[in-house]
Amino acid sequence: MSKKWMIPACAGFLLISLSACKADLSKQKKMEILEDEALTSRVLTAEQQAQLTPQQVLDTLKQGNKEFVNDDLTVRNNTARVREAAMGQYPKAVILSCLDSRVPVEDVFHRGIGDIFVARVAGNIVNEDILGSLEYACKVSGSKLIVVLGHEYCGAIKSAIDDVELGNITALLAKIQPAVRTAGEGYQGDKSSSNPEFVERVCDYNVLLGVENIRQHSPILKEMEDKGEIMIVGAVYNMKTGEVEFID
Repeated sequence: MSKKWMIPACAGFLLISLSACKADLSKQKKMEILEDEALTSRVLTAEQQAQLTPQQVLDTLKQGNKEFVNDDLTVRNNTARVREAAMGQYPKAVILSCLDSRVPVEDVFHRGIGDIFVARVAGNIVNEDILGSLEYACKVSGSKLIVVLGHEYCGAIKSAIDDVELGNITALLAKIQPAVRTAGEGYQGDKSSSNPEFVERVCDYNVLLGVENIRQHSPILKEMEDKGEIMIVGAVYNMKTGEVEFID
């Protein structure tokens, strides 16, 4: 084997080694960036939860939704958060949302593991089981905020407007009928599911009536709200923009 051949081979080996080294450094740099961007805040403790006010929690959710809308999302260290949350949970809020798969509640508010309770049921209706879940979230586990979250183009809302009857769905839709009737009072337009304006109107009323149902049928939560320990609010998710609009 000649030296003439060996020299380029050695040079090639050095180039390969340098390239591998550079790749390792690049990979390490990327890992450092990811670690810097990762959500390093730890899972909320009982003491930290107790110090929060309902308004602070509401502001946090509003800010999180802005980040979701703007695609300004944080890389979350979910593996660590899973381990931290294993022995206890102290969520800030509880969201009563529709069953709809197009409304990823935790993502919508840019929240991670251990941050919020989520109760999901078609039409975000309020019944005895939901009330018990909300009472558990607030009275037992210390959550500071209840959000009844409706959304555009809700199939349950449309079905209630159309007076659909099918199995157990019939009883569920009956709980939305008060919103259909209220929305129809004084409304001069087409009161059918083919009218987007009316569907939106029913959705809004369904959220507001849900908030009132919680207050009327849960003395525990009503008392907590009266004392300023929690807030109960309504909101609607915009399917096109991802924005959550809080309503009175």
